[in-house]
Amino acid sequence: MPNHQSAKKAMRHSEKRIKINRARKSKIHTFIKKVETAITDGNKDVAHDLFIKAQSEIMRGVTKGILSLNTASRRISKLSKQVKAIA
Repeated sequence: MPNHQSAKKAMRHSEKRIKINRARKSKIHTFIKKVETAITDGNKDVAHDLFIKAQSEIMRGVTKGILSLNTASRRISKLSKQVKAIA
């Protein structure tokens, strides 16, 4: 446990940021799962609309420091290929 006032504040701040980051990461995973579900159901229009929203959320994760740019690009590319493959 921290003894100094500044260390206590830093710990509180760190715990707060951890909760926010977990929520953001969970939101990204939820968007990705929604797109993948639409892809398996074969709904091209729904999958495309959800893909656009997921792409936006993934890039927001990059801006906020949750994901690295390469990871985000890889996930977006993978989803994009799957959406385009729906007949």
